[in-house]
Amino acid sequence: MIPAPPAEVWERIITPEGINHELRPWMRMTIPSGIERLEPESVELGKRIGRSWVLLFGVLPFEYDDITLVELEPGRRFLERSPMLSQRSWQHERIVEPAAGGSRITDRIHMEPRLGLPAAPLRPIFRAVFRHRHRRLRAWFS
Repeated sequence: MIPAPPAEVWERIITPEGINHELRPWMRMTIPSGIERLEPESVELGKRIGRSWVLLFGVLPFEYDDITLVELEPGRRFLERSPMLSQRSWQHERIVEPAAGGSRITDRIHMEPRLGLPAAPLRPIFRAVFRHRHRRLRAWFS
């Protein structure tokens, strides 16, 4: 649970600053030029926004994400489907809903690793990353 109204949470999570705050100190993402917010005015659904490098400790590139938003419900939900360096297919859905005392954020991911590797060994890593992101959001709004 995030101790803030859904509208405030949404405004934070669709900005580069908000995304990178969630990931720090372990990671940071570059943002394709011209993108200041993930909103219909700046993102064409189904079209690649651009490449975002994922930087370990904010400096060492170790992954990229060719960001493509396919669905966007401003104030509530987005769905990203993108290829990544390590993933043939990456899908991330984020939903922000009202909850007692604030908001609930649900992140769902689906991945298809490249090179025929199984996804199972990666799941605990991604669970940890998203737990970290949620902790950072709770701390920001506390």
